[in-house]
Amino acid sequence: MRSSFVAAAAAAGLCSTGLLAGSLPAQAQTCQFLAPVGGDGVTNIITKTIGPGNPFGRPNWNTDFFVTQPYGSYKFFFTANSSVSATYPIQGYLKFTDGSSLQVINESFAPQVGTGRMWGPFPAIPGKTVSQLNFKIGASADQAATGFTYRISTMGCN
Repeated sequence: MRSSFVAAAAAAGLCSTGLLAGSLPAQAQTCQFLAPVGGDGVTNIITKTIGPGNPFGRPNWNTDFFVTQPYGSYKFFFTANSSVSATYPIQGYLKFTDGSSLQVINESFAPQVGTGRMWGPFPAIPGKTVSQLNFKIGASADQAATGFTYRISTMGCN
């Protein structure tokens, strides 16, 4: 959101100096929610609780979202859904059809209860085809987040 404010302020400054006079109007960006892998087909917003990893099963830290067509950019959304404030270890990846990935988010985020954040837009990488977006919330290195609930979703935009 801060980057939107900075961009708007910069555009306002350019308008006041006349630098945007005569320029073409910007086209509205069209975004679509991406469907989660293993979702119920009803909603593209996933609610999860961070669980501990264990030696006999997989932790629920990773959530993938299908990318079924090419987009120019991608966005990740997170909302804290717990009744107490928490610090969430958050990572986000663009996963490509060639099996490689690009980490675009890696931080600890401590939102107020019921608030969240958008990351992006992250541009598509020339020469690469995105097949999935991956959100990883929680980590074995930070077990203090275990038990906290959150909502996540992703979008592809053109």
